[in-house]
Amino acid sequence: MSKQIERLQESEKGTKISIAVYILMAGLKLAVGFFFNASSLIADGLNNFGDVISSVAMLIGMRTSRIPPDENHPYGHWKAESIASLLTSFIMILLGMQVLIDAIGNILNGELTISNPLAASVGLISATVMWGVYRYNLNLSRKTHSKGLKAVAKDNLADALTSLGTSVAIFAATFSLWWVDYVMAIIVGLIILRTGIEIASENVFSLSDGFDQELLAQYHSSIIKIEDIQQIVSLKARMYGNNIYVDITIVVNGEMSVQTSHDLTEEVEELLFKQFDVMHTDVHVEPLSMHKI
Repeated sequence: MSKQIERLQESEKGTKISIAVYILMAGLKLAVGFFFNASSLIADGLNNFGDVISSVAMLIGMRTSRIPPDENHPYGHWKAESIASLLTSFIMILLGMQVLIDAIGNILNGELTISNPLAASVGLISATVMWGVYRYNLNLSRKTHSKGLKAVAKDNLADALTSLGTSVAIFAATFSLWWVDYVMAIIVGLIILRTGIEIASENVFSLSDGFDQELLAQYHSSIIKIEDIQQIVSLKARMYGNNIYVDITIVVNGEMSVQTSHDLTEEVEELLFKQFDVMHTDVHVEPLSMHKI
């Protein structure tokens, strides 16, 4: 369990960095955007403000996941991170819809964007910073196997792309291409929506005990190679937060001693842990005579 806790603590570092950067960028973009009437920059700033809220929710989820098992939660609180990630996706979806509504409203009202080098520079700086945060969190999520931090990294990437688009829109206003700002604001909204839906889909799949069938096939292929295992009757897996739990029923020679069969279960557990980072394996052993036709 100590390894799982250490991974969560490492993942929290990336989330804290995202919160700090989002607060800085949201304030800067909203201030410059309102001053120069740049709707795409304002939309990007609102997106970052929503990111602050979702990142805080993610941080709370990660910390809740570290709470030890209790009477009401004998398996621990590992799913708290997935729940926080799901809530984050809902916030992103709602924010994306709001950005789209605002962009359409600006088009109908005929509000024009004022070109300004400072506003465009803010977008470029933000894109560069968020790309760096994205790469950091993506690498850290791979190291810690954190789906929550991976979701944060996806949001970082979306922000980098939308900030780049914002700069393009403001720069286009220099050539009286005012419609580019509206188009980019709509694109920002769509990117936020798509990212939110992707994150929601992944977490709903995990929380409903869905599991990658290709990964199960890899488990099966490795386990069946262990000497003395005659068959694999059942092999199931599920996620508890970022931790994989496997239930397997193996068939062995009915004359095998209890000690030998116990050692065999330990070998299965060790194999899954070392090769696939499976944190918990429950192995059930049955005699071959039960499965003969």
